[in-house]
Amino acid sequence: QVHLVESGGGLVQAGGSLRLSCFVSATTFSINDVGWYRQAPGKSRELVAALSSGGSSNYADSVKGRFTISRDNAKNMVYLQMNSLKSEDTAVYYCAIGFNGDYDYRGHGTQVTVSS
Repeated sequence: QVHLVESGGGLVQAGGSLRLSCFVSATTFSINDVGWYRQAPGKSRELVAALSSGGSSNYADSVKGRFTISRDNAKNMVYLQMNSLKSEDTAVYYCAIGFNGDYDYRGHGTQVTVSS
């Protein structure tokens, strides 16, 4: 079975930083694509960052230049470094894994709240 557990969310002031972490229990982790979604109340889910097994990354325009996705295959970990946070970044953030851009598994999420 595949399990993903996010951590690192919390309350931060606008302009601050947070680092989200995600532990993935999957034997295929090193060859999986990984990503971070977020969903704010009343809004649709948004893929904010993606990192392929080959190391190619993509970001939503809304976070480009502020967020950085990374992975540690030796530890089965995925990270999202979030800098210069804005109130509109407030959401539940989910880690996800899959293949070829299709993310089949997600965690339960971690809440990020940015106060202005």
